[in-house]
Amino acid sequence: MEERYLIRGKKLVTVSDYGTIEDGCLVISHGKIEELGPWEQVKKRFSTIKVIDCSEYVITPSLVDCHTHLLEFAPSSLHPVSPNTHLWAGKSILFHALSSGITALGEQICGHPNCNFSIKDYRKSIADLPIDISFATTSISIGFDEPVHFSAITQSQPIERSRLSDARLVRKIAKESSFPGENVFINATPANFTAEAVPCAGEIMYSLQELKQVTDIYHQLNKEIGAHVAGEEGIELAISAGIDVLHHAHGITDEQIKKVAKQNMKIVATPMGGTHLPPNSPKEIMKLVEKKIAVSIATDAYLPPYPNVSWLPFHSRTLQGPDALMLIAQPAMKLMKEHQFDENDILALLTANPADLLGKGDQFGRLEKGMDANFIVSAGIPGLEITDVEQIKKVFFRGIEAINRLV
Repeated sequence: MEERYLIRGKKLVTVSDYGTIEDGCLVISHGKIEELGPWEQVKKRFSTIKVIDCSEYVITPSLVDCHTHLLEFAPSSLHPVSPNTHLWAGKSILFHALSSGITALGEQICGHPNCNFSIKDYRKSIADLPIDISFATTSISIGFDEPVHFSAITQSQPIERSRLSDARLVRKIAKESSFPGENVFINATPANFTAEAVPCAGEIMYSLQELKQVTDIYHQLNKEIGAHVAGEEGIELAISAGIDVLHHAHGITDEQIKKVAKQNMKIVATPMGGTHLPPNSPKEIMKLVEKKIAVSIATDAYLPPYPNVSWLPFHSRTLQGPDALMLIAQPAMKLMKEHQFDENDILALLTANPADLLGKGDQFGRLEKGMDANFIVSAGIPGLEITDVEQIKKVFFRGIEAINRLV
């Protein structure tokens, strides 16, 4: 790929102040967006550089899935790995995400009973890959008959419930965390287990005082904190404790939505599931957006879809991965379109908003001058008009073509 080139599209959906540019183009230079605008105007100024003609397709920012479990839990859930091949399998899963139009991820590292890798091991394993990964280190509670607790720092070694709020451990976890993922599990999670195996899923793990202590440690380190939370009681605890980002927020009430908006909190919606309660519906996601809450849609992959909800298109509990991001987002995105939301604001749920949540909104998630050239060429607007990853024809990461389905 040339270090400097021009790429033309049927239209650019920039998710920025440029809005949608019909018959538009980008000028890419050394991995950055140097210029963008209407084709007829830009080509005159850059008449001597190579042109990639994708004028039959739409160009948008590439996708950002800001809540995933692809490196820690997915390899052993999907493949017959050993500790020696675990991270190899993880790399293949990341390539699958990249081929689905995703060039940035928010990975949760929770501690795994059968996987003793450290956060340094995970960071090292992805150093040479054409994908941007931010890691959130966490503690996790799994809702077995007796809830079991792990942390990213103690790895495969279980910890006592009392250590979830131990200042020394919390500080270590917080220092290693790069963004406000589900740093604390206010509710015990069902993980990927059946309801019979996790009867305590949903049980609240913290008192308000403990949660405030944990939150204060993050804030003292100038870091935001996110929480896995669902249900009115748990969400109220998160609001009262000053948590910055609610992951899932399944079962949030209208009154709590008002409080979240007032406190300028962010929400990561997971329409496929992830807690003990039914996941975020399209109407709920639109309601959050209408209240000016910064909402991101994420997969929480790999995850078995929550059963028997009308907005999910799945007919089995087969684990779903990053390729489902557009599919699970489409019902909410279409509903927003029906209510006259602009397509740029709609696409922000999969691009700009999660990039901002990762703390990298000035690097990618929008098509603007000076931003990383992370973009996709597709048959329609991802999520809103297309859900099949085969309709994503090209994926570019920092200006380099990483995926090409047009050959």
